[in-house]
Amino acid sequence: MAPPEANSDVKAREKDVHWYTADLETVSEPARQLLEKYSGIPPDQVVPHILEIRDRAWSIFPYPCIGRFHFLELSISLSPLYPTILKRMIESKHTLLDMGCCLAQDVRKLVSDGAPSENIYGAELRQEFIDLGYDLFRDRDRLKSKFLIGDVFDDSDEFEFKQIDGGIDIIYAASIFHLFNWDDQVRVAEKVVRLLRPVRGSIVFGRQRGNVNPAEYEHRTNQGGPMFRHNQDSWKKMWQQVGKSTGTEWDVNVTLETGRNDADLFEADGPAPGFDGNKRSKGDGSLRFQVVRV
Repeated sequence: MAPPEANSDVKAREKDVHWYTADLETVSEPARQLLEKYSGIPPDQVVPHILEIRDRAWSIFPYPCIGRFHFLELSISLSPLYPTILKRMIESKHTLLDMGCCLAQDVRKLVSDGAPSENIYGAELRQEFIDLGYDLFRDRDRLKSKFLIGDVFDDSDEFEFKQIDGGIDIIYAASIFHLFNWDDQVRVAEKVVRLLRPVRGSIVFGRQRGNVNPAEYEHRTNQGGPMFRHNQDSWKKMWQQVGKSTGTEWDVNVTLETGRNDADLFEADGPAPGFDGNKRSKGDGSLRFQVVRV
């Protein structure tokens, strides 16, 4: 996915910014288990290994999710839908696409939990992040997942996505839609509809930043234009618009939780040590969604 253009600090890869955390004090147990058991990294090498990969990723593009180690969250497994998704993939061999997969950490989580890697796809703007994912998880010789490299808005990259048109059962979209304005989010959703298998039960799910007051918001690390933040009603309205434009119908389940200090809220510009979290937009929250074809 094409990210909005960043400010001068981002372009210069400066580390003296509030979305870069120099040290890694703890590694969550799920991430540690994945790196030790799936990747075979000795326990005493886990933190140095992560730090080395993180700074290589920062030099490619300094996303806040890189600076804050959010790529260790394995966010797909935090979804209430995860057990159902995993069951569908193991028992029914359903295919899944992780849109904007970054280092493809969620792909590895699925594989480590038993999902067939050959049925998993990842889409990412930069090949370098995919390569770093192989280095992080040390599975280049055994992971069978397919990675698509390209910009969903760039017609010259269309071939990459044409390969899976109408062949995906499940799409995971974490922190993707909220990068764009309303019209571009509609374009992304229309692409999602095209990629999903045209049958009842095809699903896109994920999470992103939302706001109780749906509108376009400026962003400190974005010079590419405002980004639209949804509440429950606007998210449903957008999918009604997408349904009309694509001749499809969708059951939309969406929640918005406010006041939580987590990555859903602050992946882009939230509180790091010494940062005043109150500077976030009033009414910001974590929007979680399940959109199922009916």
